[in-house]
Amino acid sequence: MSNEATGAQNARSSGADAGSLGYLALGLTLLAYGLLATGIFSGTGVKDAAGLAHLIGGVTLFLAGLWQLRQGDGFTGTAFTGLGAFWATWSAAGGASKNAVGLFLLLWALLALTLTAASWNSGLFSRAVYGLLTLSLVLSALAAFGSYGGLAKFAGWVAAASGLVAWYWATASLTNSGWGRAVLPVK
Repeated sequence: MSNEATGAQNARSSGADAGSLGYLALGLTLLAYGLLATGIFSGTGVKDAAGLAHLIGGVTLFLAGLWQLRQGDGFTGTAFTGLGAFWATWSAAGGASKNAVGLFLLLWALLALTLTAASWNSGLFSRAVYGLLTLSLVLSALAAFGSYGGLAKFAGWVAAASGLVAWYWATASLTNSGWGRAVLPVK
C-alpha cells in the first residue's frame, strides 16, 4: 500500500473513533453535575443538571459507546455505554428516596471501580477520570445515605475534577490530531 493510501486509511480509522466525543460528553456532564452539586451557583442543585445528564451524558455517551463497541474497542465501548445508561437513569430518577439514591450511586460506583481497575495500565488520564469518578460516586452515595450536605459538596468537587480531566483528555486528543503533532500534553 502506498504512503498516500496508508495515510488515507489512518485518517478513516481515526475519524471513526468516537472516543473524543465520549470523553467530551462525559467531561461536560461531570463538570455540570459536579459544579451544581457544590452549591457555588446560587439557587441551583444537581437536579438542574438532569437535562444535560440525559441528552449529553446519557444519549451521546451511549451512542459513542455503541460506536466504540462496533469498532472493536471493548473497554471504551463498555465505559461509555455503561456510563450513558447511568446518566440517562439518573436524570429520570427525580423523586427517589435517599436510600434508593445512595444504593444507585454505590452500584454505579462498582462500574466506575471496574473501569478504574481495567484502565490502570492505560495511563494517567484514564486512571484519573475513572478513579475520581469512583471516589465521587462513593462519596455521593455516603452523602445521600446520611444526608450530609458538606460531603455532597465535596463529592461534587471531585466529580468536577474528573470531568475536567475527561474534557482536557478529549480536547488534547482532538487538538493533537488536528495539528498532526503534540500541542497539548497527554502524558
